[in-house]
Amino acid sequence: MPSPAPAGVAAIRTLAFVGPASAGKTSLAEALLVKAGAIGAAGSLERGTTVSDYDPLERRMQHSLNSAVLHLTHADTRIHLVDTPGASDFLGQSLPALEAVETAAVVINAGVGIEPMAERMMEYAASRQLDRLIVVNKIDAAEVDLAALLAQIQERFGKECLPVNLPAAGGSKVVDCFYSRAGASDLGSIDAAHRALVEQVVEVDAEFVDRYLSDGDVDAAELHAPLEQALREGHLIPVCFVSARSGAGVAELLDVIVKLLPNPTEGNPPDFLNGEGEGAQLMHAEPDPARHVLAHVFKVTVDPYVGRMGVLRVHQGTVTKDSLLYIGDGRKPFKVGHVFMLQGKEHVEVAKALPGDICAVAKVDEIRFDAVLHDAAEDDHIHLKPLDFPKPVHGIAVQAKKRGDEQKMWEILGKLVDEDPCLKIEHVAQTNETIVYGLGELHLRVLLERMKETYKFEVDTRPPRIAYRETITARAEGHHRHKKQTGGAGQFGEVYLRVEPLARGAGFEFADESKGGVIPHQFIPAVEKGVREVLASGAIAGYPVVDVKVVVYDGKSHSVDSKEIAFATAGKKAFMAAIRAARPIVLEPIVKVQITAPDSAMGDVTSDLAGKRGIVSGTGNGARGALVIRGQAPLSELAGYQNRLNAMTAGQGSYAIEFSHYEPVPPNVQQQLVGQYQVKDEE
Repeated sequence: MPSPAPAGVAAIRTLAFVGPASAGKTSLAEALLVKAGAIGAAGSLERGTTVSDYDPLERRMQHSLNSAVLHLTHADTRIHLVDTPGASDFLGQSLPALEAVETAAVVINAGVGIEPMAERMMEYAASRQLDRLIVVNKIDAAEVDLAALLAQIQERFGKECLPVNLPAAGGSKVVDCFYSRAGASDLGSIDAAHRALVEQVVEVDAEFVDRYLSDGDVDAAELHAPLEQALREGHLIPVCFVSARSGAGVAELLDVIVKLLPNPTEGNPPDFLNGEGEGAQLMHAEPDPARHVLAHVFKVTVDPYVGRMGVLRVHQGTVTKDSLLYIGDGRKPFKVGHVFMLQGKEHVEVAKALPGDICAVAKVDEIRFDAVLHDAAEDDHIHLKPLDFPKPVHGIAVQAKKRGDEQKMWEILGKLVDEDPCLKIEHVAQTNETIVYGLGELHLRVLLERMKETYKFEVDTRPPRIAYRETITARAEGHHRHKKQTGGAGQFGEVYLRVEPLARGAGFEFADESKGGVIPHQFIPAVEKGVREVLASGAIAGYPVVDVKVVVYDGKSHSVDSKEIAFATAGKKAFMAAIRAARPIVLEPIVKVQITAPDSAMGDVTSDLAGKRGIVSGTGNGARGALVIRGQAPLSELAGYQNRLNAMTAGQGSYAIEFSHYEPVPPNVQQQLVGQYQVKDEE
């Protein structure tokens, strides 16, 4: 049944539930759907019957693994809700949801407190200039200290975190403190909470400050404009209390969404860029249904039976059935066959999608994650400011169980990577390995399960080689003359080149400074080709060479015997000679590591990290007396780390890693890696 259309853009709200896995985001989304009449009864996580967790794998694991798009109507307002996974391994699903909404609702488990994922999502939301809302769930759990939790929230996230409703009667209900002044709550006076809110809101508008100082109060109903300004500027972060299990505060949360949260014309517009590189100009879409279309694809799903579907947020214009839309810089538009709004796995067809609406288009093979859809050819260079995704560093080598199935394996992996920007696949030529990289062990385990269940395809796995790199630390020169005579036409090419180290992360530069045609112009690409062969295969330990500049400055040729293959060979061997003279080093990936462990295990954990060449940069308080240890360590030292952490913490520890940078390996490690490569090369 089609969703009732709101009166206009002003009657649309968009928010994403983000935060840790324990917070109860899916149960809360289910409670909102029931209260709004979108579904008849709440589903069960244990039975796998919730609207959000519709994937068979999610139901079996009883964990959200994908973002789920939902919609409901309350008080003549259409609310789009994105329920996101809470495990850090699935940030590739959670972070894109922030691109589709005006408000990030960070859900916190009252019985656990502030967990690292809540902090992380607050930071991400602030960096994207989203309005933020904190929802404290499970307020009726046994032995919760909501006053202490609110104090912790304000200490961690700022005094601008103020409750707009408060728990009462032991968490069995909540009472409004934005529009109301009378009464009491479990956390004290409603009047005091109301005054704190009003004072915080009026601070952004001098006229209201004067009125408040002269009259002693301002009617909350008049504060809509300064309230939205305070939300946009992060000057106010509302805090709501709720229990998805009992229903306490669910109706009040719906009212907060409709009455206090921004519509698409009131939130901070996302940063669109027009153009590429440094010359790109910042621009903002206008949420006007009459303008040309700008919509952003923040989620892609690939079903082996249904095909490819793009889930998009409309930022400008109106998308209808039969709209002709371009995908990014594509020159051929596609015709929209149907416009759907999603209710978990259900597709609800609608007549149109306005600015602020989240909808889906199906069976479009060219659609891709992060694409901007538009209906004007001149918009082909408009794109959204990229998200800063964590870099996938956990890797496994995969191999098809049946010989000859390699192409099929790549096709399946490609579809799964299309759905998740934090998955990456690459083929490593040195080891002839196909490596799949993810954000953690769970991330990769789910990928393998999905290959098996969805695509009926199994692979063998093994640990991959660490992604070491090679580079140089000094300038040096290299020379090689390639001369080969085989009875007929020979091969001749001679190359002189110079190498220089570049800054870490700069990549590779190639320059031709030869003069007088000593190397004919047509053979310079062959020299570069030979150099690039070494870049890929390595010169001292068999790993890719990075951060180096190569300058060809001299050489010789022969009018008959010079050929591309001769200069490619000469360039390759001259480059290898130059690298070996330029004090080469091997680099290893260093990752940021965040470990959550019981306080009693801190000594063991920090000692173990130090023994693995790690560095502790800081510690903080986690939930329920746990400590959060932050530091850095070489990725090579973290193989099987979860097993070691389990042994040190009696199974209570967890960790997350994120790529940081590359650093030189210790001399003994370099000697070992170089020795292994030389032995293999001799074989």
